Amino acid sequence: MSDAPELEPAGPDETAEQAPAPSWAPDEVLLGSVALAQRALLEVTAPETVGSVIGHVAEGEHVLSLHFAADLTGYPGWHWSVTLARVEDGEPTVLETELLPGERALLAPEWVPWSERLAEYRAAQAAAAEAATGDEVDGDGDGSGDDGDAGPDDADATDDGYDDADDDADDADDAAADDDEDVFDGIDIDALADDADADDAAVDDDAADDDAADDDAADEAVVDDEAETPGSVD
Repeated sequence: MSDAPELEPAGPDETAEQAPAPSWAPDEVLLGSVALAQRALLEVTAPETVGSVIGHVAEGEHVLSLHFAADLTGYPGWHWSVTLARVEDGEPTVLETELLPGERALLAPEWVPWSERLAEYRAAQAAAAEAATGDEVDGDGDGSGDDGDAGPDDADATDDGYDDADDDADDADDAAADDDEDVFDGIDIDALADDADADDAAVDDDAADDDAADDDAADEAVVDDEAETPGSVD
């Protein structure tokens, strides 16, 4: 066997500085191709939504993005971007057009997966339940001696209060019933019935007397007629 020590594979040198990102100077020809970029935007949006040039970014050698103000309702802080490119001694060409958010753009919140949102919801519910249980335990422990001494008295006072209220209600009902009975005190119902029958009999007698008087008057009229009629001559 060899006595030579084993060598570990060499890893990346952490002390080495990362190479800086390359930077390119803006292509002057592409910087002057504003009209070409505007025509490209008019193919995807209305003219009134395209503002003036607000900046540019050199994406690479002979590659440049021109930025235009976006006059769109509901998109504050956004801008249009048109990326242009060309080869050596060639004409500029449009690579892409897009609407991009700026530093002050209004953006939707970052999307959170449903599983994470559900886990957060369950954790919040568990914390709330634990806090509620702790409050109940603290409430039962504070002043337990005072509550024990005052408990029976409070219960008696409560019971007495309800009993007094019930007694008052019963007394009021009894008084109302007594008032209803007092209305008919001293009235003989049978006597009232006899008086009514007597009144009916008196009415019948008066009617009979009237009929008899009418019959007598009719008889007298017949007698008078016979007396005034002359006898027949044979």
